[in-house]
Amino acid sequence: MPIILNGFRTQAPLLALILLVALIAGYDPGFIHPGAVFGLLADTATLFIMATGITFVLLIGGIDLSSQAVASMASVLVALLLPGFGPWAFGIGLLAGIAAGALSGVLHTWLRIPSFIVTLAIGGVVTSLTMLVSSNRTINIDGAQRDAWFGWVTGQTAGIPNEVLVASVVLALCIFLQRKTPFGRFGNAVGAGEPAAWASGINVNRIKVLTFALSAGLAALSGVLMAGRLSSGSPTLANEFLLPAIAAVLVGGTALTGGVGSVWRTLVGALLVSVVRIGMTFVGISVFAQQIVFGVILIIAVAFTLDRSKLPIVK
Repeated sequence: MPIILNGFRTQAPLLALILLVALIAGYDPGFIHPGAVFGLLADTATLFIMATGITFVLLIGGIDLSSQAVASMASVLVALLLPGFGPWAFGIGLLAGIAAGALSGVLHTWLRIPSFIVTLAIGGVVTSLTMLVSSNRTINIDGAQRDAWFGWVTGQTAGIPNEVLVASVVLALCIFLQRKTPFGRFGNAVGAGEPAAWASGINVNRIKVLTFALSAGLAALSGVLMAGRLSSGSPTLANEFLLPAIAAVLVGGTALTGGVGSVWRTLVGALLVSVVRIGMTFVGISVFAQQIVFGVILIIAVAFTLDRSKLPIVK
């Protein structure tokens, strides 16, 4: 019976995704048209990339609440620097995100501050700095600059939106990173049991710092994609993305307590969140009310994935 229950939990997100797609396609057959499918995948790409970074943090038993702030910061930096630095603006935006994540990891490990406090504080600092740099306004990207440098985001290759291809590259690299490298294996080991990881000779602090840097780097990449799609950068551009991103990771089946999960599961979770959002739009639920739904989904996902054997006392 436990084996059957665990198997159901593992496959439940995929089954839910198939069911929702079938229901919406029954309501509107155009939903499964190839053009609509590619549109859905393109819309999901940004969410998936941000959620993938958060996945690695959850796998080590932490949480990253700075992702939306880092994504917004990257969008502003790219929008501001693109006229003067050209494609180097993308690298600067990504490096700034990685630096913010590494700082979170260093403060978390050296000062032994819980990750949710550190990343929440760093997110606040990043947001404030972004507001100062941008004078708390939206920075528009000139059309010529966008056409010249954002083709890798806004264009298509063989009829496939480039955003989908970028997300596919991120998917492949992160799967390789998780499954085939010491970093991925050590990260799972840290999440499964940190004292045992220390005892086996793993440099846990280094793994944590690298993980937070990776998470913030992917959040910055998602911010760059948003800037390309919207032709602008803003200190609040990604404000509504954190809750859906965390929901995507948990709905996909990655455990909040660490050690269990995968990038593949996050892909399913991100698609599920996107399909739910589309379904809510179809029935006329406002964007603000959708956050309530994502909050409920988050609670349900945690209830199903939480390993209570690691948390004998819930505070």
